[in-house]
Amino acid sequence: MEYQVTDSVPYLLNRVGVELGERFSLRLRDVDVTLPMYRALAVLRQTGTLTLGALSALVSVELSTLSRLVSSMVKRGLVSRVRPEDNARIVRIDLTDAGRDLVDQLIPVALHFEETAVAGLSPAQIQDLKSLLRQIHSHVTSL
Repeated sequence: MEYQVTDSVPYLLNRVGVELGERFSLRLRDVDVTLPMYRALAVLRQTGTLTLGALSALVSVELSTLSRLVSSMVKRGLVSRVRPEDNARIVRIDLTDAGRDLVDQLIPVALHFEETAVAGLSPAQIQDLKSLLRQIHSHVTSL
């Protein structure tokens, strides 16, 4: 069997991810938000306060890059950054009211993109796809 890069799992995953990311980023420009910013805001909306390290892991952005991104979002009033008095080594990040309002405005757009991406798949197929993607991610992290 001959290897076909265009039929490989990494190629196909990247192709879908890049296309969705680029198209969603175009919509985010209207509110001056980048895709990594949106991911951070949406994760914080879902989870509540997180340390910078935990947020970095969940949004798949390197810690140093996320730190700069958070600084930008703090200046815009979208998130707060607090060092607890009992542990100055960590930084806790949380949404402000303005950040919550913005992400609440963007979530329906994100849902539309997801619904469009999985159009024609049954609910069971969508759940299977998500499960498979989680499995693939766990395998890749062990490399």
